[in-house]
Amino acid sequence: MRPSVARLLNILVPVKRAVDYAVKIRVNAQQTGVDLNVKHSMNPFDEIAVEEAIRIRERLKETVKSIKVVTIGPPKSLDTLRTALAMGADSAIHVEIPESAPSPEPLGVAKALRAIIDRQKEAGGVDLVILGKQAIDDDSGQTGQMLAGLLGWGQATYASKVDIDAEGKVATVLREIDGGSEELKCRLPLIITTDLRLNEPRYASLPNIMKAKKKPVEKLKAEDLGVDLTPRLETVKVAEPPKRVGGGKVESVDELVTKLKEAGFTAV
Repeated sequence: MRPSVARLLNILVPVKRAVDYAVKIRVNAQQTGVDLNVKHSMNPFDEIAVEEAIRIRERLKETVKSIKVVTIGPPKSLDTLRTALAMGADSAIHVEIPESAPSPEPLGVAKALRAIIDRQKEAGGVDLVILGKQAIDDDSGQTGQMLAGLLGWGQATYASKVDIDAEGKVATVLREIDGGSEELKCRLPLIITTDLRLNEPRYASLPNIMKAKKKPVEKLKAEDLGVDLTPRLETVKVAEPPKRVGGGKVESVDELVTKLKEAGFTAV
């Protein structure tokens, strides 16, 4: 029996284009950031989020109405959206920013996502937002929590297992904590951020990659959402850490103390 419209779930998955995890990071010549003229791919934690959204639909069958992915980035970020669409998402939103524009900060991203969620109300709204716990480029780990605060929704961060009760609109989430795990029961709508142990993302097949080119991608700008993505923080300088020098052996405690004093260390 087909579930009623009231029980259908709409899932939103924010994704980010980031420097590929296998690339060795180098500071650019201007020391304003890292060299971005390298291979980019979807942020690995966001890839896990896309996979989890697809698995939820596979478990719940027709209960999930749509999986929509969204990214905020330059024109090249379209490739990241196409990857998510090839994995199994239905449609996408690209909030395009200039190639030369700095990457938006977590609060700006959260405000843009809130505006997108507000726009989705006419299409049935958003019941569940799944995103990576952090991006591997800035490692802020703040967007999901800020979005939950702006919306007034519940949140379950660092998820390692997710079960959705579509009938009762309740999610049971196992999350990583220091020394173990914690189980949360949360009512939808809900924000979930993904941890590494949640799943293993699938590879997109060639037929699905071809089909992804025909899936709809809505183009927006920050002005369309009424948000300002200008960073509030300024990066003064980026430099590599000093290279480590080799250690040395000492014959006694007295010699160790002497060498420490020579290096500028003093007793407290």
